[in-house]
Amino acid sequence: MEVERIKRGGKQLKNEFRNRIKGYIAAAFGLVAGLAWNEAIRSSIEYIFPLDKNSIWAKFIYAILLTIVLVIVTIYINRILSDDEKE
Repeated sequence: MEVERIKRGGKQLKNEFRNRIKGYIAAAFGLVAGLAWNEAIRSSIEYIFPLDKNSIWAKFIYAILLTIVLVIVTIYINRILSDDEKE
């Protein structure tokens, strides 16, 4: 029985390891996509509103607007996922 328990533990560890690696890879891809979108949005803002590129106010406005949008999106995603878990 001890051997079976060790085998099950090894399989569980292997599955957990694979799941973590998949999560880390997905997070890395998400980071790369986020950085690409960040650059695209920044370039669009600079094109539409040509300001001094080192303007601190433009950077703060961009950060505030981006934070507001991301908070709204996160709340929406959490609501969708929590509704799915209840079903």
